[in-house]
Amino acid sequence: MASALEARVVAALAALRNPRLDNDLLSAGMIRDLTVTDDGAVSFTFLLAPEDPATLVRQARAAVQGVDGVERDKIRITVTNPAGPAPATHGPPSTSAPPQPSATSEQPNLGRVLAVSSGKGGVGKSTVAVNVAVALAADGARVGVMDADVYGPNIPRMFGLFEKPLVIAGKIQPLEAYGVKLMSLGFLVERDAPAIWRGPIIMKIVQQFLHDVSWGELDYFIVDLPPGTGDAQLSLVQATQVAGAIIVTTPQEMAVGDALRGARMFERVGVPVLGVVENMSGFTDPETGRRFELFSSGGGQRLAEEIGVPLLGSVPLQPRLAELADAGQPVLVAAPASPAAASLREVADQLRRLSAGPGMALPILRG
Repeated sequence: MASALEARVVAALAALRNPRLDNDLLSAGMIRDLTVTDDGAVSFTFLLAPEDPATLVRQARAAVQGVDGVERDKIRITVTNPAGPAPATHGPPSTSAPPQPSATSEQPNLGRVLAVSSGKGGVGKSTVAVNVAVALAADGARVGVMDADVYGPNIPRMFGLFEKPLVIAGKIQPLEAYGVKLMSLGFLVERDAPAIWRGPIIMKIVQQFLHDVSWGELDYFIVDLPPGTGDAQLSLVQATQVAGAIIVTTPQEMAVGDALRGARMFERVGVPVLGVVENMSGFTDPETGRRFELFSSGGGQRLAEEIGVPLLGSVPLQPRLAELADAGQPVLVAAPASPAAASLREVADQLRRLSAGPGMALPILRG
């Protein structure tokens, strides 16, 4: 006989509907091997076809978490394609025919997965991702950075690393700098190799960087996404549980409008937007103290208000910022007392506080 706890779990899952099939998850046969124990542990297999929205898995997890008596840390969901998943591949990505995309999977070893995104290129998204990662690592967190910008991977240059990673026992070994573990396509291909890839290849690269890299145990996993709302963004959301997105913009309205579309994309796929970072917010002449708004002003705040999230920080322009990035020296390391470094450190502090909110508790940092 089913326990009262199991009955509540079944009822919670039965309340969710698959819009494609116009039926609840249980009647549609999407939940298999459901096991509920008296100590609050719940496990089941979720059959998710490629044409089903990946957000169903997240909704199912949230529904089970909301059942009285279920222990959050004892929920185990195995996601599989009912047609049968393609076998995992190992080693560097290739341009051979890729497997069908797999759906959201549990990877607790990655910690909190944070996506850094922008609507357009050239707004400083990678600068934010790199320096936030360095700030979190300096405070004792275990941090990894995945460069998902397959068309313009900048993480190698910004960290000053260019060697190819080792492959041991079928696992790619991430490189490391400033206490941050790193993986980028820039480590695996020649610098001048053109990225002429369609969506399925991009999905395969994202899958390999998530599953075939020996990340170890992390507290934060920061993903530097390409600009826009394309294949890499959707592949990441489908492939793993993204805790939240950070939207980077510059103050002018053209950048803000593009960033708004990026924020709406994350909302559409069920990923919360944690906040907005305004980069290139202004320049203060160190000799006269006069401030110049070279790219307009206030765009980051307006964007944050429109989507209902906090402005995490406004990063000012300052001399040598681009030069330091080109030299592989994050500003938090090369000029820790500078205004830009102070602002980026505050962004990292804000993200840490947001990530420690209800339902997003993180491990206590060492140090």
